[in-house]
Amino acid sequence: MGIVANAGEREFKCVEAHYPLIYGLERKLTVEEKVKKKKKMLTKFETKSNRVKGLSFHTKRPWILASLHSGVIQLWDYRMGTLIDRFDEHDGPVRGVHFHMSQPLFVSGGDDYKIKVWNYKLHRCVFTLLGHLDYIRTVQFHHENPWIVSASDDQTIRIWNWQSRTCISVLTGHNHYVMCASFHPKEDLVVSASLDQTVRVWDIGSLNKKTASPADDILRFSQMNSELFGGVDAVVKYVLEGHDRGVNWAAFHPTLPLIVSGADDRQVKLWRMNETKAWEVDTFRGHMNNVSCVLFHSKLDIIVSNSEDKSIRVWDVTKRTGLQTFRREHDRFWILAVHPEMNVLAAGHDSGMIVFKLERERPAFAVSGESLFYAKDRFLRCYDFSTQREAQVIPIRRPGSASLNQSPRTLSYSPTENAVLICSDVDGGSYELYVIPKDSFGRGDMQEAKKGLGSSAIFVARNRFAVLDKGNNQVLIKNLKNEVVKKSGLPVPTDAIFYAGTGNLLCRSEDRVVIFDLQQRLVLGDLQTPLVKYVVWSNDMENVALLSKHTIVITNKKLVHRCTLH
Repeated sequence: MGIVANAGEREFKCVEAHYPLIYGLERKLTVEEKVKKKKKMLTKFETKSNRVKGLSFHTKRPWILASLHSGVIQLWDYRMGTLIDRFDEHDGPVRGVHFHMSQPLFVSGGDDYKIKVWNYKLHRCVFTLLGHLDYIRTVQFHHENPWIVSASDDQTIRIWNWQSRTCISVLTGHNHYVMCASFHPKEDLVVSASLDQTVRVWDIGSLNKKTASPADDILRFSQMNSELFGGVDAVVKYVLEGHDRGVNWAAFHPTLPLIVSGADDRQVKLWRMNETKAWEVDTFRGHMNNVSCVLFHSKLDIIVSNSEDKSIRVWDVTKRTGLQTFRREHDRFWILAVHPEMNVLAAGHDSGMIVFKLERERPAFAVSGESLFYAKDRFLRCYDFSTQREAQVIPIRRPGSASLNQSPRTLSYSPTENAVLICSDVDGGSYELYVIPKDSFGRGDMQEAKKGLGSSAIFVARNRFAVLDKGNNQVLIKNLKNEVVKKSGLPVPTDAIFYAGTGNLLCRSEDRVVIFDLQQRLVLGDLQTPLVKYVVWSNDMENVALLSKHTIVITNKKLVHRCTLH
């Protein structure tokens, strides 16, 4: 082509000798690897494999497709952490992959210039679409029509009818590699990004009319005319100029007239459009290398970007500020995917991919008699099971948007003192103690909280609570004035504590749980388990369920094993 690619991992017809690849390695991370990494993000699932170049979430099932630089396409169940299937008919890297919204199909595009449509129920490629003359960067199904849009290094975007298996339109105008192209979620538009430093928005309304069933002979005649005399199916509506280097990604907002783009100038740009024009709104700076991919979150008012600087960054769309940064030690990021329905994302990097959330969705709660106390939207709320009514109890402190994932994590309630302990990850782990006045139910009056640092805090008696000091592997027993009345060392390295009856703690370590009597400083029970996330006691406190990611272990109050559910 006579065009020299920008620096970084353009991978244009070159061997990547400086990053050794692990061929044939398809596995989940071991427990040891997870502990070493000390991940900050809410990781739901992680794989180790060849470099991941394409990702796509299934709309209904907990599945994700990962297309690899080795040419393999993996189908994972990210909830169970299992590899369901693998597809390896492409010759060379597969950069684009996408699930169909309703059919058991997915599409892939690779460096072999081929677009393949697969049926995952039949476990095979159904057909191959040929026409591109260079690497295929991205592929995507249309949300309604039987169309696929593809972007290629041959400087074109093609739209295909996968039912008739033909190319129905070629969009020309870019004068460098087209790095991505995607349909608008509702309108007859396509957005594309290119190394020619532009983002283009294309109007494909004529193509939609042409492929729709003609309502009458006049429309049919006009279509015949346009075909005979060179009618245009897709026209450039806007050319967005503002990036100083090649643009690697551009994406539409799911509901608003916004576009986001990321480029080799290390910038993320936000654009707005109306019927007649499109313009740059703002620039987000912070990445230290080429921005590989950038997307709007499907539910939250945020932008997520990743880069060859080995980081994922989260940006607030309204405040135009950075919210969070997640870094990897050795791996450059290449691709992002946002689930269309759920609060879950995925990112592909040099040695695998990660499925993660930005914010916990399960509220902190505690049940006492007929009342369910829980934290939501800056309030402590109470739901009465008998009357089926909900009331705001008191406002609670909520950190600003400086960090997404600092909402209350656990909640402990003392019914006799009408007091609540709320724990969060603020300041590396902290608690707030509220004593609720009897007449405040439903009024929502502000109460002053007593605060302190600690990774866990729970009530262990009527007017006593335990705070975990993880650094010294001890608990501090405090009164309702927030004063330390006792300190006690713990029998095992403990990263969380749970209620286990008056005066007792259930201490969690990585591979076991222990019931510890605080008064006598005795171990009452000890059991090896997978990492326990939640603890649920029976009403009579005789039995306990220990909930892990994939198992439920049921024991008696001395941690004598009764059964395990997988």
